[in-house]
Amino acid sequence: MQRIFFNEVVTRDGFQIEPEFVPTDTKVELVNALSLCGYAKIEVTSFTSAKSIPMLRDAEEVMGRIQRVPGVEYTVLVPNVRGAERAMESKADEFNLVMSTSETHNLANLRMPRETSFAALKDVVAMAAGAVPINVSLSACFGCPMEGVVPQEEVIAWADRFAALGVRGLTICDTTGMAYPSQVSRLCEALQTRFPGLQLTLHFHNTRGMGLANVLAAARQGIDRFDGSLGGLGGCPYAPGASGNICSEDAIHMLEAEGYQTGIDLTALLPIARQLPEIVGHEVPGQVAKAGRILDLHPEPSFLSDVRSKFA
Repeated sequence: MQRIFFNEVVTRDGFQIEPEFVPTDTKVELVNALSLCGYAKIEVTSFTSAKSIPMLRDAEEVMGRIQRVPGVEYTVLVPNVRGAERAMESKADEFNLVMSTSETHNLANLRMPRETSFAALKDVVAMAAGAVPINVSLSACFGCPMEGVVPQEEVIAWADRFAALGVRGLTICDTTGMAYPSQVSRLCEALQTRFPGLQLTLHFHNTRGMGLANVLAAARQGIDRFDGSLGGLGGCPYAPGASGNICSEDAIHMLEAEGYQTGIDLTALLPIARQLPEIVGHEVPGQVAKAGRILDLHPEPSFLSDVRSKFA
């Protein structure tokens, strides 16, 4: 039975585009609850500027107050050296660095060319060397709404450059929700062949309803790490019609139904997911929290005894 390691990103990627500030106490309580569910990693927050992402202006306080559970890695997004310095003080277990494989998407999302992003992130890798493990999230690896399909060779070329810097892991992101299963299988096979020593994670969005199908395609190709956002919160502002990240509980439920071992306690996770609409003030895309697991049976209708008696 293949083991899958799941990373929860709701308090960073999920919350960062919400219009109403989620109180610090609520974030801390949510991370603490998620820490008891069996996740491999929780991406807690981002050490970016409060001006650019007001939702995460309490990064230091949240990191300082969470109750850390052994076996769970608490990772944070780091945009530059200044953010890395702040994150270092927070004792984050991992730095997650982000840039896009699409030049246009990188310009729109990060306001700089890819080469400028790479230079800035290279400085962060050098600063953190030997102190904090580094993961690099490559955005728009399957397609860009402004450029079209991103060639597989382009993704591998950028992955090569970061692998040469000695990073621990790469997250391959379908930021814009343009991936489809056969494309995912091809890229996963190529990446695993090229980078057998790297920790590879896949990060999908459900913009076009193919998120879970893509997870299954990657898992069947041997990928054992995935990002997800509780309730399916999040989304890229430069992906028209974006519906958010894949829903963690839906993906975990599917993988377990398919025979994979996730280590996640769904009976503990689902009640947490059901609190999200109250936290963010609106409905969330997740389905299993609403419908229940496929093994959650319901009482039969009372009239069935009469129906049975007619055919006895």
